[in-house]
This record gives sequence, C-alpha cells and structure tokens, in this order.
Amino acid sequence: MPFVNIKTPEGALSKKQKQEIVHRATQMMVEYFTEAARPHTMVLIEEVRDGGFGRADEVFIMPDEYRARD
Repeated sequence: MPFVNIKTPEGALSKKQKQEIVHRATQMMVEYFTEAARPHTMVLIEEVRDGGFGRADEVFIMPDEYRARD
C-alpha cells in the first residue's frame, strides 16, 4: 500500500488545496505503481501547530497573511 505523509504548518492550506494534494499524490502513485495502487493509496496531511517545528535554528510561527482562508 503506497503511503504519502505530508506535513504543513497549521492553517497553511485550505480544504480545497488539501483535496487537490490528495488527488495529485494519489495520481503520482498510480503513475509509478499502476492503477491497481489507487484504491490502496493513503495520503496523510498532518498540520503542525505553531511552535511545533523550527527553521534556521528558530521556532517557526506562521504569519497570518500566509494562512489559508476557507
């Protein structure tokens, strides 16, 4: 079973964007493993809360202007 795990900052993606990522990631797995992989492909999008990860030795807090608007 193909498994795709994507981590993003909380609130960075809209519901529509997440749906598109699930579709496109599934399609990519089908391209590699044939159509037989589609019903078994799992795509997990995990949202990491502010302060839950760092970048360049600093704790990352996503600015409001980058948050998705559903």
